Amino acid sequence: MSLLAFGEALIDFLSNGGTPETFTKFPGGAPANVTVAYAKLGGKSQFCGMLGQDMFGDYLLTSLNEHNVDTQYCLQTSIAKTALAFVSLDANGERSFSFYRPPAADLLFHSTDFNIQAFTSNNLFHICSNSLTEEAIYETTMQGLSLAKTHRCLRSFDVNLRLNLWQAPQLAYERIWQCIRHCDILKLSREELDFLLSQMQHQQESEFIASCFSHGVSIIMISNGHLPVLYYTPTFCGESQIPNIEVIDTTAAGDAFVGAMLFQLNEYLNKNKILSQLINEEHELKSIMDFATLCGAIACTQKGAFPSLPSMEDHDNFRLKIMK
Repeated sequence: MSLLAFGEALIDFLSNGGTPETFTKFPGGAPANVTVAYAKLGGKSQFCGMLGQDMFGDYLLTSLNEHNVDTQYCLQTSIAKTALAFVSLDANGERSFSFYRPPAADLLFHSTDFNIQAFTSNNLFHICSNSLTEEAIYETTMQGLSLAKTHRCLRSFDVNLRLNLWQAPQLAYERIWQCIRHCDILKLSREELDFLLSQMQHQQESEFIASCFSHGVSIIMISNGHLPVLYYTPTFCGESQIPNIEVIDTTAAGDAFVGAMLFQLNEYLNKNKILSQLINEEHELKSIMDFATLCGAIACTQKGAFPSLPSMEDHDNFRLKIMK
């Protein structure tokens, strides 16, 4: 195995934008999306989390398995239901969310539910901030990061902030920053960066980036809608252009990007290289970022999360198309 992602899998009910408005069921949840993105490109991934013993939990489990994601560390409970998210899209395909959570099954995964083999059999561990919103799941997530470090997994964190799930912005900032201090790879959007800076007495962006590096982060990636993705290492920075596309649904764009980036990173590591080498190899990292950015763009061209995540064939065909 190579990628273990921990956190929520949930149902995205996606609006048709009509009147009357109707919603269609899609499997989703950021960490789950990343495992599917990774698997559809040909990688081996595992999803770790808690689902409800209900029709939605069964549907998610089946959907993950159908996309070749290993779910042996995905548990189910009768105590709470699977989380739901109703997603409306504006004219540009941008989303607004209404969550039915808490309570939800994914919040009930405890640190004792982790299987050590999940960490010893993978070399990448990925999380998002939705598994930080409640005290118990926050402590579980931090335990996961600790286990990943102990077993020498590179730790990836996509902030993926949904403020309407939080009791207070300051709490979100504090817990997100704790995770940043324990990760190797950090992905955030421009809006998420602005939020963090606002909670830090308007610290400058350059100071924030330097602070991340001082705590051990090796790669920082900042997305900003249709604008280029910016990326930073302690030794250089760069940007990756987003191709012109017809945007249908941006729901899984960030997860497609992260899954593709981690897939390419693992391909790099399989060449008997290490992360400390990559942060000094500008051309190599540029290639990884361009690949991931293209995968993120492809995901915007159709509705839903799992269905929109590209395969390697999708990537290659799309790349040839835009090069013509």
